[in-house]
Amino acid sequence: MKKTLGIALGAGGARGIAHIGFLAALEEAGIRPDFVTGCSMGAIVGALYCAGVSPLAMKERALSLKLSDITALNLSPFKMNGLMRMKKARKIMSELMGEKDFSQLEIPFACVATDLVGGKAVLLNEGSVIDAALASSSIPGVFTPACFGEYDLLVDGCITERVPTRELYGMGAEIIVAVDVLGDLITDRMPTGQLLNTVLRVIDIMDTRATRHKRLLRDHVSLWLEPDLGDMDQYKFKDLPFAYERGYRLGKKKAEKIKHLVG
Repeated sequence: MKKTLGIALGAGGARGIAHIGFLAALEEAGIRPDFVTGCSMGAIVGALYCAGVSPLAMKERALSLKLSDITALNLSPFKMNGLMRMKKARKIMSELMGEKDFSQLEIPFACVATDLVGGKAVLLNEGSVIDAALASSSIPGVFTPACFGEYDLLVDGCITERVPTRELYGMGAEIIVAVDVLGDLITDRMPTGQLLNTVLRVIDIMDTRATRHKRLLRDHVSLWLEPDLGDMDQYKFKDLPFAYERGYRLGKKKAEKIKHLVG
């Protein structure tokens, strides 16, 4: 009897396009997960996939994106507690998957965000799928914190749970495959002096240290995968075809291993 398969799609900004390639390769191999979790860009890709949007449709839309297509500046950034809004990103997701509740998804899905009030990771699995995925992606200082359900201040899940594997275990997955598109911190990439770059660098250091510890423990993880994305910058929307291809290549390489684990 086959075991249930859960796939955790980690945070990664532009590098997260690799998740689309990875899922495309698994589909070609006849592998379909029973559960999916995501964080940040992994939450966006996971939400779309579980709503029935094909990797091909995601690829076609994603590879044409520019940063200006998904973000808009806040006119009062200090009042709004963030430089940008996600109104454009929400519109793109709605065009692709429609307005769906978690209960309407084809594959059970959940994503993680960080609650600034409670100071901990929270699992989002009820209500609007799009709003949950965007809450999971709200980089503090860059995007206005999200209000979702009982939480008033949610920011990017990568601060507390970059690759949400424990949550898959709780959902019922017996085999857990983690896809971490960020890997280890690039040590020679230093802030240029701008406030935003400094904030992003601090976040990178925090979540890399936490994820490295988790990776070493292999907590509940059957297979931990990292596509080879070199020094691709997660904050720059270029080299997206490269990220897709590396994710696809990883999926093709590991498909038989995943089939063997599932049984």
